[in-house]
Amino acid sequence: MSFQKMRNLAIVAHVDHGKTTLIDQIFKQCGTFAAHEQMGERVMDSGDLERERGITIRAKNCALTWNGTRINLLDTPGHSDFGGEVERSLSMVDGVMLLVDAAEGPLPQTRFVLTKAVEKKLKVGVIINKVDRSDARIEEVETEIEDLFIDIVSMTHTEDYDLHFPIFYGSGRAGYISADKTARSGDLKPLLDFFTGEYFPAPKVQAEGGLQFMVANLSYSNYLGQLLIGRIERGKMKVNQQVTWVGENDVKKNYKISALQIFDGLKQTQVQEAVAGEIVIVSGIESGDIGDSLCDTDNVEPLPRLKVEPPTVSVFVSVNTSPFAGQEGEYMTSRNLEEFLQEAVKKNVSLKYAPTEDPKVFELKARGELQIAVVFEELRRAGSEVMLSRPNVITKVAEDGSLLEPFEKLVIDIPTEFTGAITEKLAERKGKMDSMVPMGEGRSRLEFIIPSRGMIGYRSPFLTDTKGTGLMSSYFLGYQPHVGKMLGRNNGALISDRRGKTTAYALFNLLSSGKQFVVVGQEVYEGMVVGESSRANDLNINVCREKHVSSVRTAGKDENLILPAVPPRTLEWGLDWIDEDEWVEVTPKTIRVRKKVLESNKRNVVR
Repeated sequence: MSFQKMRNLAIVAHVDHGKTTLIDQIFKQCGTFAAHEQMGERVMDSGDLERERGITIRAKNCALTWNGTRINLLDTPGHSDFGGEVERSLSMVDGVMLLVDAAEGPLPQTRFVLTKAVEKKLKVGVIINKVDRSDARIEEVETEIEDLFIDIVSMTHTEDYDLHFPIFYGSGRAGYISADKTARSGDLKPLLDFFTGEYFPAPKVQAEGGLQFMVANLSYSNYLGQLLIGRIERGKMKVNQQVTWVGENDVKKNYKISALQIFDGLKQTQVQEAVAGEIVIVSGIESGDIGDSLCDTDNVEPLPRLKVEPPTVSVFVSVNTSPFAGQEGEYMTSRNLEEFLQEAVKKNVSLKYAPTEDPKVFELKARGELQIAVVFEELRRAGSEVMLSRPNVITKVAEDGSLLEPFEKLVIDIPTEFTGAITEKLAERKGKMDSMVPMGEGRSRLEFIIPSRGMIGYRSPFLTDTKGTGLMSSYFLGYQPHVGKMLGRNNGALISDRRGKTTAYALFNLLSSGKQFVVVGQEVYEGMVVGESSRANDLNINVCREKHVSSVRTAGKDENLILPAVPPRTLEWGLDWIDEDEWVEVTPKTIRVRKKVLESNKRNVVR
């Protein structure tokens, strides 16, 4: 197929605006699946974590054919922590379809993705999704999208960008899209015709000339080994062709392409040859990284290396050194841990890692704490153990010697009654209100400018303060002057002063000391955090104490001890809760918090 009969498009949106559900309906209506094939919900969210959380974590490719035109579609993550996935996806496409919720309107990730698309001068079409919501504000959202485009064009100094973009209206779940904002039924034919029409260009590539291909994604096959995914920018690619791989710092090596695949629906199909503009999966290259190029051996001209926004948050990762190390999962040596981090960095361009002075500890840099949590949740589920420190922001020193730290624009959508409580909490975290506007009946949208470290550990208190009804999202603004010291959390920790098993008697008598994290019969060790203190300082306690048994026993003498329920602890909760002098111990079965110094006589309880 020639590149003129091809469209490479990315569908982008904020979290939960219905992008993956729309792709499900596109597959159903364009005949990608045969009548006998079963198709589940959110077929593009293939990972367990993605299905559990209901979010897209990794960008994924699929392909379909409509009216004789091949459409390569990319489903991209909607959370700003996975912005690196979006940036490399945009390197493979020539058009972007932006999905916006008819009630929530444009949110931070919408701005982030649009900025990248405008900078690359990509054509953008807009879908206002979920128009059948009872609280839809279609006209207001249209105005907000237009204002956002104008703002981004002026901010990126791309005044020649065409601001005339088509808007479609519909419901991905109900399976209809229309150019008519009053339509409440139909199908996706208008959208598919739009995909293959004149608005989105054919791939901007060169059909003739020596091969140029850039690696935008990595995968692995048990049969084919390392797989490189990307778009052919120039020339053709054939099976058994000799190519020159160009890595970082202009390192070169020759390889032979052993297999070539293209996307076909959700599957991959083997082909013998692919032309410029096609997104392909290449086998036979042993040492590829994202951003590398494959070139013609007679004409080695690598493409400009892919660049993404730098990380803003770092976390220290350590081999598990707790007394329970190796009991619940595979013990990772420092060499195993470094190999895992090398693989994680290879697969995700927005991650960086570095060794520290301690050979057991490494520093991992990422876009946000959710990205860090996902990396190590996958490691935990693979059966390994590790320890993580509290995430810290990455600071910079200005030319005048002053300290700078990353700031974010925080956008929250909450019931109006919680405005006072949220404003007070964010003021403690050095947040400054930028705007406040009503959002329909009984809800308000607040915007704050806040240091990134003020956001660490805030998601859980936010959900508590808004009784689970608040929506919160943010995007990176840039570096601004450091705002001074900020306490990680207000309360101290309850710390076990010995090793043993917890008892109901001990836990019941310690209820007044604070909120407990452990249950009856749980194994603990000295230095393990067993709860949150009701006071500002730490408290060493004995949670293993047993009741002394007297020789006289009478019916009804013993009290029936009722303890409050302890919710299961997640890795994200641990990263949110801990302070600078603590580790989160991550094992396949348990998430624990411990002090970095375990012995109580070597630790200060004053915070």
